[in-house]
Amino acid sequence: MKKLFFLFSILLLASCKQEEGVGGNHTITGTVWVKNYNSSFTQLLGEYAGKDTYVYIVYGDHQGYDKRIKTDYKGQFTFEFLYPGDYTVYTYSLDSTLTDLSGFVPVVQSVTLEGRKGETTLEPLIIFE
Repeated sequence: MKKLFFLFSILLLASCKQEEGVGGNHTITGTVWVKNYNSSFTQLLGEYAGKDTYVYIVYGDHQGYDKRIKTDYKGQFTFEFLYPGDYTVYTYSLDSTLTDLSGFVPVVQSVTLEGRKGETTLEPLIIFE
C-alpha cells in the first residue's frame, strides 16, 4: 500500500505544472524613463527617471493585472519570487498621438521566464508627460 501511495504521489507531482505567479525564484527588474514634452508634443522639455510611477504585472493570460507597485526615486521597480512562465509588464503614458480619448496609452513589455531561477531586466519603459 505504501508503494502504491508513493508511486501515486510521484505521478501527481510530475503532472503538476506551476502556473505563472508568486512563489518561485525569478525576478523581473526594470526602470521607467520619462520624456517631458510640451502639450502638443512638439518640443522635448526634459528627461528624467519616472519616480513614484505605478507599474503593473499580469501573470500568464490572466485578465486584469495581478500586482501593482510603484517605482522608487530612481524610477526602478522589481517583481520578485516569480515562477517560470509568461508575464506582461506595463505602465501608462500620455498619448503622444493625441488620439486616445482618455489621453493615456499603455507601454507594454512581455517576457518569458525559464528555468528554476533567474533575473530578467527589461528594456526601459519610456513614457511621456
